[in-house]
Amino acid sequence: MQKSPKNDSLQGALTLLVLKSLAAGPLHGYAISSHIQRISEEILRVEEGSLYPALHRMEQDGFISSDWGLTETNRRARFYKLTASGRKRLKEEMEQYQRIQHGIRLVLGTA
Repeated sequence: MQKSPKNDSLQGALTLLVLKSLAAGPLHGYAISSHIQRISEEILRVEEGSLYPALHRMEQDGFISSDWGLTETNRRARFYKLTASGRKRLKEEMEQYQRIQHGIRLVLGTA
């Protein structure tokens, strides 16, 4: 029996997915993960072990900032939001993704 493939390819797109999720406004980590899963119709799943190191890295790189706040259920959580640098990076990541997607379509003969 063949195992279902893991989302290994998701790792390369994680920055893009997180930045895009935050484009509409601040979200806490669980909400980011849930948003990606919901919008992708349950195809993409971002695990905590991948998400939080990525958020930390993006914050260190200046693409996002964070503040403590309360969730919808009154739990204390760190909320992340895009910075100006993050908006610029999102644009660059989206352009790069579109170039890669076009190249893949060319190779597959579907362009």
